[in-house]
Amino acid sequence: MAATSAAQLYTGTRNRNLEHCLDDIRLWLGAHPDAGPLVLKLELKTGFSGRTGQGPAQLDAVLAARLGDRVFRPADLLGGHAGLDAAARADAWPSRAQLAGKVIVELIPGTVEEGNPTDTLWTDVEYARHLAGLAAAGTLGTARAFPAVHRAQAGDPRTRYADAGLRQWFVLFDGDATAYVTGGIDTAWYDANHYLLVMTDAQNVPPAVGAGDAGAAAARVADLARKHASIASADWATLPTVLDDVLPRG
Repeated sequence: MAATSAAQLYTGTRNRNLEHCLDDIRLWLGAHPDAGPLVLKLELKTGFSGRTGQGPAQLDAVLAARLGDRVFRPADLLGGHAGLDAAARADAWPSRAQLAGKVIVELIPGTVEEGNPTDTLWTDVEYARHLAGLAAAGTLGTARAFPAVHRAQAGDPRTRYADAGLRQWFVLFDGDATAYVTGGIDTAWYDANHYLLVMTDAQNVPPAVGAGDAGAAAARVADLARKHASIASADWATLPTVLDDVLPRG
């Protein structure tokens, strides 16, 4: 919605631009100060494009302008550690209560760039390079997002990045829930190292769970939590009693 107050969030024309969506998040959090953290996953379908004003720095600026200090930044996790990986493994994350009212922004590569054989610089790598450059310049505090390692993979999936120096900037992992729980992947590794693990399409893990079965949906979320998911996403928009579940991990 193009809302200017929390009361306007539930009426009017939807499908606005990114700036409006960020405004809506800010307004909603203002009306629900104890909620969160919210995890905002952004998929840049064709990736970044600095030449058209849609590069990593421009995204940081939009997030800063619209969400302000509600964003939990990479610098907030980093503290005095050498990189985000070291900070995560040291369990430098704030508690969930301390993250109330905050937004964690996750970036994944877009479906178009992933399917484009001529695109050799995807969102994850480009933003990780952005973080590394800002850190070297002493300006990491301007960054507002975490790049995600996209798609489930056994072992440490960051080995896919040829530049080993970039791997320390990835502490968020995102992939298909079915692949994580049926593909022989040791998901306890993510938990032990305090990485954020997003399991998507929870409804499709066999046996599939429809949006009309709240009991089975709640059981599915609980099962994924036991399997070390930080966040389980699903197509259960009509089940608010399940969507607000918060459970122990592992």
